[in-house]
Amino acid sequence: MRIDKYIWTVRLFKTRSLASKECNANKVLLNDNFVKPSKEVKTGDHFSIRIAPIWKSFKILDFPKSRVGAKLVAVFLVETTSEEDLETLHISQEMQRQMRADGFKGRPTKRDRRKLDGFK
Repeated sequence: MRIDKYIWTVRLFKTRSLASKECNANKVLLNDNFVKPSKEVKTGDHFSIRIAPIWKSFKILDFPKSRVGAKLVAVFLVETTSEEDLETLHISQEMQRQMRADGFKGRPTKRDRRKLDGFK
């Protein structure tokens, strides 16, 4: 089975085209090598997906015939990401939520920069 189809069938991406784009953007590793979307995977392979600031790691157990429900995902793969990496991801996501709640939506606009200059 192709890597892009596999990560779509086990619900790691919402669409297969998003899975392909992530592979092309070097955000998917298969056995520690960047892969194209057409790379074939086997049972027992390890793959990682880049979710800033960490790489989430998984091990392939089996292949589904079609896209599976959320409850059945555990039958087909196991997450092998370390606890400290998951904690780092959690902290990063909490910081982003807090900043968004405080009104920071990313890079300031030209109008925001003028307000900041006037404030100084």
